Amino acid sequence: MPAPLLAPSLLAGDHAQLGASARLVSEAGLSWIHLDIMDGHFVPNLSFGPQTLAALRPASKLFFDTHLMLSEPQRYIEAFAQAGANLISIHIEPAYDHAATLARIRALGCQCGLVLNPGTPAAAIEPLLGQVDLVLVMTVQPGFGGQAFRRDMLPKLREIAAWRQQRGLNFRLEVDGGIDLATAAECRAAGADTFVAGTSFFRAADRAAFVAAFNRMG
Repeated sequence: MPAPLLAPSLLAGDHAQLGASARLVSEAGLSWIHLDIMDGHFVPNLSFGPQTLAALRPASKLFFDTHLMLSEPQRYIEAFAQAGANLISIHIEPAYDHAATLARIRALGCQCGLVLNPGTPAAAIEPLLGQVDLVLVMTVQPGFGGQAFRRDMLPKLREIAAWRQQRGLNFRLEVDGGIDLATAAECRAAGADTFVAGTSFFRAADRAAFVAAFNRMG
């Protein structure tokens, strides 16, 4: 299983100073930042667009883990790739050509991922696992930060992790929603290796201690 990786969510940062929030992630010694892109249709909230990524990109060497919570993600992958995304993840739930969209993301020079909402079974993405660099299992219903972690998602993690091992695949297995040190440990035991932490990172009383404790999880 890959070493654990922490990807703080910019959604939980200071929206008046997004560049400063991104610098906090870098200064904590981390390499990834998670960017939640919401359209107000697929999820009941609005967040960032490609212009935000483009504005952040010149001043940041972070890996931009870009999560498109969009009704029609296939229409926007070029814009986010050009803006500086390193990895673009798309949801399985909307009706569009998922395989073609994943291939297009890769053709644009980005890594690609698939995302499952809590109510979506792992079987929905099983045929596409060989095409992805990352699978994101939502551990809350997406749309807003600060929700409570759903432990009923742990069996889904274990199922996907088992498929990864059985098939000799090497995609990262990411979790997002209610992730703190305790819930990250539970997800790690279930096979996760990439952890989106928003509130728990940005509101930590001591971010250095938080990151050190995370790194000790192993």
